[in-house]
Amino acid sequence: MGFPDVERRRVLAAAALGREATTPGPGPEGGEPLRAVTGEILDVSPHMIAVETPDGRQERLVIAPWATAWHGGDVAPADLPVRATVLMRALREGKVVERIWADTVRLTGTIVSIEGRKDVTVELDCGPHRGRRTIVIPYRATGRLRVRHPQFEPGYLFDAIGVRKDGATLALLPATSQPAYPARAVPPPPPSYAGAQARIAGTITWSDVFDGEERGAAYPMVERSDAGCPDAGVSCAALPYLAIGSLLQIQNVCANRSAVVPIVACGCVAGRFCDRCVECGTSPRGRITELSPASYVELGGDLMNGCFNAQIGLG
Repeated sequence: MGFPDVERRRVLAAAALGREATTPGPGPEGGEPLRAVTGEILDVSPHMIAVETPDGRQERLVIAPWATAWHGGDVAPADLPVRATVLMRALREGKVVERIWADTVRLTGTIVSIEGRKDVTVELDCGPHRGRRTIVIPYRATGRLRVRHPQFEPGYLFDAIGVRKDGATLALLPATSQPAYPARAVPPPPPSYAGAQARIAGTITWSDVFDGEERGAAYPMVERSDAGCPDAGVSCAALPYLAIGSLLQIQNVCANRSAVVPIVACGCVAGRFCDRCVECGTSPRGRITELSPASYVELGGDLMNGCFNAQIGLG
């Protein structure tokens, strides 16, 4: 999903501005560092898990006694199936797993069509970079999703968390409450961005469309010509325009963790959500960026919560 010349852009921008190039990575806050490990399960027991990473390496990690897992519902880590694709949050220099998410997907976009009465099939428009996705809402999940998505009709936004199973993509949990307006009627931002504003507060979410173990962010207010994204530049948050390759200093207010993360893609879909995160307190309206799952987890986020309250500054 990302742009291949992000690193080069970052270095050239620093040289042009006469400053030292900032290095992406975690900040000093939050205590013990977290590591996100992605891979396909080769073997799993109550105490160990072996995975093959996207670059072909094999890793064996210890499963902590208190570790939990999610695979369409809460399960014991040892009950996860071989060949499932997992994202794990690890401690102790990245060798001890405390949380596992298996075959987890996030389904964010505009409803195009709806079919079915019990198991409902929904086609989503996930933006120009992500295309369309066909998802299934099982009958057992429709009540929970409809409560949080009262405008369940074409033209409105949809955001859910689910799993890949038997070749289908199942939506199981609402990621957020649906905005009340159609996708093309995003409320306008405040009159102008205050250039002296050091930090911007809002909601940060995650997306599963990033590649493998990629670290990075999709940002709504990128230059359209720079990103090749005709839908860029839409947000109800007071965000400045930034270029692909720019760095964001992101602080997870809920977990007191920070990191410097590069902008690697256009976040035009995230920009259409003028919602709030209530993970710890209530954030101002607007999704200020969308992270890759690895970056989100390393900042202390839980995929099932769907968001965290955050502040961002320029790296």
